[in-house]
Amino acid sequence: MLRVDNLAVSIQGSLILRGISLRVGAGELVCLVGRNGAGKTTTFRTIMGYQRPVSGAVQFKELALVGMPTHRIAQAGVGYSPEESQVFADLTVAENIELPTWTRPQGRSAKERIDLAYEIFPKLRQYATRGGAQISGGERKMVSIARALALDPQLLLLDEPFEGLSPAIIPVITDGIASIRKLGHGVLMAESNVHHIPEYADRLYVLERGEIIYEGKPGDRFPPEVTKVITGGA
Repeated sequence: MLRVDNLAVSIQGSLILRGISLRVGAGELVCLVGRNGAGKTTTFRTIMGYQRPVSGAVQFKELALVGMPTHRIAQAGVGYSPEESQVFADLTVAENIELPTWTRPQGRSAKERIDLAYEIFPKLRQYATRGGAQISGGERKMVSIARALALDPQLLLLDEPFEGLSPAIIPVITDGIASIRKLGHGVLMAESNVHHIPEYADRLYVLERGEIIYEGKPGDRFPPEVTKVITGGA
């Protein structure tokens, strides 16, 4: 579903990504693990068209994404929940979730897409009439993911979905991502804490200083040098 090949990105003269490659298939959860500043968000922003690479390719199904405007990438079926989990403060929770059905009207009906978003995070129904500024950080995270899902995407990019969450909310997000995966959506998730990687993840890539230094599965034993990176020991 998603192929990133030999992607290099330079920002203000500094090479941030150094030839990274990764794959995400339909119904897979793939995790990009790395410390803050390793290049995870830059990878996501490049896939979404916010950042143009100096070399490499990004392929979503039959589409070459490099050079496409961001809104076209979203309309093609790539949903994005950024790390900041920003919601529109002057819109209600319900309006925030409904918004993608206006911007991408094709595909399943708006009602089906909105109902699915609430099915994944049923707690949000309780807050449907609240303003975006009246909900907690964990609730904003749920709204951000639900809103991306209401786009009716085939691929979801989730940047640090567990960042700053209380221990009580983490299982809710974990279960929601599991349900999204079971629906056949591909999910690419960035995470700085390896302990937050769900055990049902299909594959992970470890990113360090803009390079992929390891590819494997969550249950694998990491080489010592990789363990040092992902636990902050190097």
